[in-house]
Amino acid sequence: MKEDIDFPEVKDVYVAVVKTKNKSYETEDWTAYIINDKIVDLEVVIIVTKGYSQEKITTTMRHKIAKLPAKSYAKIELMQEEVFALNNVFKVSFFENNRMFDKTYLFRKNTINDKALQSIPLMQVKGVLVK
Repeated sequence: MKEDIDFPEVKDVYVAVVKTKNKSYETEDWTAYIINDKIVDLEVVIIVTKGYSQEKITTTMRHKIAKLPAKSYAKIELMQEEVFALNNVFKVSFFENNRMFDKTYLFRKNTINDKALQSIPLMQVKGVLVK
């Protein structure tokens, strides 16, 4: 059935994992964000996340964002460093101008780390980005 649906190519929508300072607890946390670098709003954004390896699978998490405005970003979830040893998948589906888009973003195991930090579009911070 999914093969019968035409999913156009997703452009200018990214997932980033950013290291931020938690002032309340004086710690550094890793948080996943979805970034809409388009000039149009995204509607009914559904994000399904999971971590996996040969031996382990994390709980599947589901998130919904009713509207993600153009040139903005939204928090998906806080990430524990223990899951960085796993492949972390973010399956993103959304509507743009009444057309459905779908893309899977994969952070391969051990790729989320301080050495992989780069500038993140729109956020003015450093993190790990998957396009």
